[in-house]
Amino acid sequence: MVQDPVVLAFDVGGTSVKAAALDSGLTTLAESRLPSRRGPAILDVVVATADELLDALDPDQRSRVAAAGLAMPGLIDRDRGRCIRSVNLAVTDLDVAGPISARLGVPVRVDHDVAAAGEAVRRTAADADDPFVVVIGTGIAAVAFVRGQAVRGVSGQAGELGHVIVRPGGPPCGCGARGCLEAIAGAGAIVRAYEQRTGASIDGAHVVVERRLTDPVAAEIWDDAVSALADALIDVCALLAPGAVLLAGGLAEAGAALTEPLVALMEERSCIATVPPVRLAGLGSRAGLAGAAHLALDLAHERQSA
Repeated sequence: MVQDPVVLAFDVGGTSVKAAALDSGLTTLAESRLPSRRGPAILDVVVATADELLDALDPDQRSRVAAAGLAMPGLIDRDRGRCIRSVNLAVTDLDVAGPISARLGVPVRVDHDVAAAGEAVRRTAADADDPFVVVIGTGIAAVAFVRGQAVRGVSGQAGELGHVIVRPGGPPCGCGARGCLEAIAGAGAIVRAYEQRTGASIDGAHVVVERRLTDPVAAEIWDDAVSALADALIDVCALLAPGAVLLAGGLAEAGAALTEPLVALMEERSCIATVPPVRLAGLGSRAGLAGAAHLALDLAHERQSA
């Protein structure tokens, strides 16, 4: 195994696959992004982004590619490298690591996108003891840390915050339930709600954030999303008493438009649970990509030490 590895990292989402080639110091050498496809075809998108990355590297860098890491939504069997179920990707029991490894010629590690992102956030937030990391994008999920270790649960499915029901009988969710947090506060849900109510087409939830001060519909949808997130996080604080709540993912880029009303609502509504510091994670929308990079680097280093 090469002593100074280059790794490939893939943040596989319901909207797009973001990819990067990085060196051992996590410096980005090349980047790629392509629209996602549903079902097993998502593997073809991963390979296509990998091809773009490899084409952008010089011959020496390509020769040092040692491992790849994939962060994916849904229920992931990390040990077997399989996606057991992903609503956002329309995938059931799909072997991911095997086919990708065969096509790229390097070992591959796969993990839940938020578990990977949460670990990356934890590594960069040394001042936050046992944080609860929430990643808000097309979906919403989280990872809790206890004594520095991620809580995965017996099924590996711990952290599906987006599928906690916060509004019984509310909007339908892709999981089949109604009133899930993700169906109200996820970026995709925000876009759908705005388009359904206005008839206008928008290219992302950031448009709703930008229009909230002048557009009453945007303001109401954004307020509903923040309110639902506040209720979910109050329950988290009552159950886990985390040292901090760290927000990452694309929607976290709303900044103070998210954190200020969110903290105010949590403090107003919380009767028993202490509201810990709530702040943006420094990695923002790149948390998933950073997590995938750590997966690949850890794998590369394990192979070197073996």
